[in-house]
Parts: sequence; structure tokens; C-alpha cells
Amino acid sequence: MRRRRERTPREKVAVAAPEEEARNAARKGEQGAEEYQCSGLLEQDLAELCARAGIAAVPAVTPRPSPAGPAAAEGEEPAGPETRTRRRHGHVQRCVQVETEHDDPRSVREVFVRGWTVEEEMLGVLGKCLPALAHLRAVHLWRAGLTDRLLPALTTLLARCPGLGTLSLEGNPLPEHSFHLLMGPGSTLSHLSLRNNGIGDEAARLIGQSLSTLSSSNRGLVSLVLSFNRISDVGAGHIAQGLRWNRSLLSLSLAHNDIGDVGALRLAEVLGPFTLTHAEVVERRRLLLAEALGQPQAQAEARSEHAPSLQGSAAAERLPPAKHSKGMAKKKELLRKDDLKQPKKPTTAPADPRPTRGRGAKAASKEKQSVEAQDPAEPSHPLLEPAWHRGGHVVLPGNRALLNLNLAHNHITERGLGAFLAVLQQQQEEQPGGAAGRPGLLRLSLQRNGFPPSCEAFARLRELLQRRDPVPGPRGREEEQGAAP
Repeated sequence: MRRRRERTPREKVAVAAPEEEARNAARKGEQGAEEYQCSGLLEQDLAELCARAGIAAVPAVTPRPSPAGPAAAEGEEPAGPETRTRRRHGHVQRCVQVETEHDDPRSVREVFVRGWTVEEEMLGVLGKCLPALAHLRAVHLWRAGLTDRLLPALTTLLARCPGLGTLSLEGNPLPEHSFHLLMGPGSTLSHLSLRNNGIGDEAARLIGQSLSTLSSSNRGLVSLVLSFNRISDVGAGHIAQGLRWNRSLLSLSLAHNDIGDVGALRLAEVLGPFTLTHAEVVERRRLLLAEALGQPQAQAEARSEHAPSLQGSAAAERLPPAKHSKGMAKKKELLRKDDLKQPKKPTTAPADPRPTRGRGAKAASKEKQSVEAQDPAEPSHPLLEPAWHRGGHVVLPGNRALLNLNLAHNHITERGLGAFLAVLQQQQEEQPGGAAGRPGLLRLSLQRNGFPPSCEAFARLRELLQRRDPVPGPRGREEEQGAAP
């Protein structure tokens, strides 16, 4: 039997050459797609990148039609003749609608994708086109068929658009509740709408944790819309927990959900003075100790090799050990006393050497409190806000950053209404400016709940809100519409 003749080096090169050429051609194609520099003209870039990605149906780039009227909902397609024809025949044209400044195609401010599925390849193309739009401020994805698997790619896209501050993701239910990824540490969003996404209590729990925990807080999000979802009292409690340490969110809409009195009480509780838990007291003392020692908060976290959260039985072990120095034990003992007394020594005015005859200790204490109230400095963590001692507990003034809360079209009765009325009365009685110069709630929407509009408590609440914010604001679209799109 003959042995198979081995190929000569020249023959090996001849056989390998076609394979190498095919690999090089594929590599060049990939590099060509990667090396394409977007021009900032969305229509041109979208067509070119779709062709390179092998996408045959290239979406048309068209100006966004004007809404049919002032009450037209954001996220609803204008109901013109062409739109009604497409809806009747079950066909939606793939297009990307844009809003520009002065009809300049290089100044796209908002991008709208409505009613057609954005596949992974198309999301990759948009991930290259949109960062090149220097004036882009908002992206609206309405019923775009997004999935949990695509959401990380969407968050990466958003992070690459430095001027992008608004995302409207409506009509895109996600079974794995991944919406909280949009509010992660690297998020640059200021306004987020998650309207009509089937968000339930589990998704609300993750969103609440993204708003804040004892160890972290979202510092960029200003408004959050969670209307037309399935959030019950349990989910409202999770959102309330997220508001506990968040001081950046100014507007929250929970309209058209399934929230009753229990959820309303949880929300009202966090907006008024609340008692700290044991873990929160321990963390507060650690932050106060770091402040007394002159350590910045980030440096204190780095030294302890832990996040600032001190939860569970391991909390005491994370505190600086007292046996390292005698002075440290004294400082900790002073810190515990200061935690209950709270007023600090004024450093702006020198001590008066003259005798304080007739003034007494109470007058001196009031003077200290007035000096402290005039200090506009905002603490680095809400746990460091001025506190007081009541019944053996440490009490903080609560969230005074939230200005607008929409709870219209829920199941709140006079019991929940009374809790909000008590919070507003308490905020009104406190000194002007509130905690850290914040006024507290200015607008509270409770229309169409489980109490009659003519009830006395509702009339008093509206009168109180009128005094706090005399300028009438436009009614939100969640109150005006009876159903989600």
C-alpha cells in the first residue's frame, strides 16, 4: 500500500492561500464597518451602517409629525389617515422620527422609534449612529420589542451619548425586570419614563434599590415616571424605601397603579420625620466619626474596604477598633453624646469674653441652633442631616427633596389621604427652606382615588398645596387619560 505523498512547502502555501484570503476579506469587512466614521447626518450614517451590517430593510429617517392636539400623549402615534390605515392593516412602517433645531439635519435633538421591533443588529447600528449626534438630548422607544437580553446594550449606547438626558421606554414589558439597569452607577439620565411596561412589585423592588440603599444612591435622576403599571402596596413600599436616602429625585409619577392605603402610608412616612434602624444608627456614627477625624467620605470607605453600608451583626466589626488608642475611645464616647445632642459649636463667630449673666443655658442652646440653621452646607450623606432624639431613637427630618408626587387613579382612601395631609402640615410648620434648604412637596396629585372629591381632608390638602405653590401647573397627562396606549 502506497504512502500518501506529503505536500511540498510550495503546495502547502498554494492550498492555504484561498483560506487565508477568505479570512482576510472577512477581517477587512469587519474592520471596514468598525472604521466607518459617522458624519453626524443620521440618514446617511444609518443607511451606510445598515448596508455594512447586512440589514436590507433600512428605516427611513423622517421629521416627527406634530401632535394632533395639546392633550396628545407622548408615546402615542399621531392618528392621521395614514396612521389609521397602517393600524387597520396591521402594518407599521419602519422609520426613525427626529426632531431637529431649525430644520438642520445635523442638529437632531430627539429620536423616536415607534411600533416596530428593534433587533440586536439594528440596536448595534443605532449604537454607532446616535453617539455622533452632538445635539441629541432624548430617545423615545415606544413598543420597540426590546428584551432583557438587549437592555445591557441599550445602557451601553446611552453611556456613549454624553448629552443624552431623557429616555422614554414605554410599552416594552420585560419578563426579567431589567429596567433597574438603566439607573445604574454609570447612568447619565436625568429623566426616565417607564410608562406602561407591566412593572410589578419585583421590578419595583429593583428600581427602589437603584434609587438608593444605605451604601449607594442615584445622584443624577431628576424625574421618574412609573404610571400605567401594576405596582401594588408592596411595590410602593419598595419605592418608598428607595426614596429614604435619595436626595436627587424631584418628581415621581405612580399614577394608574394598584396602590392603596398601605402603600400611601409607606410613601408618606418617608416624606416626614422617620426613625433610624439599628444598622442606620451604626452607619451614621461611623460617618460622623470619619467627619470628626477629618476624613473625606470616599477615604473612609477606602480604608474600611467596605461600602458605607453597615448592615447585620457585622456592623460593629467594621468600626475603627477602640484599642488602637485611648484618644480614639474618648472621641467615640463624645461622638455618641453628640449624636443625641446634635448642635455643633459655631465656628463662624468668636466666643464672647463678657459674662453671660441673665442668658442662661437655654438661651445659649437656642443661639447655637439658630447659627446651625443658617448653615446652608448640604451633608455628603442624608444620614448626616441634623437629627434629634425622641423616645430613645434617632430621628431624621425625612425626604424633603421630592417636589412632585403623582398618585392619581389608584385605590387610596381617606386614611392614606390623612397621612399625606399630616406630612404637608408638618412641612408647612417647619422653618422655611426645610432640611438642607429644600421646601418639600409642592404638588401632590390624588385625583380619582377611593375617597370622594368633596371630602374635607382633600379640600384642606388642596388649600395647603395652593399656599405652598401658588403658581398652577399643567395637569399631567396621566390624570387626563383614562387608559394607557
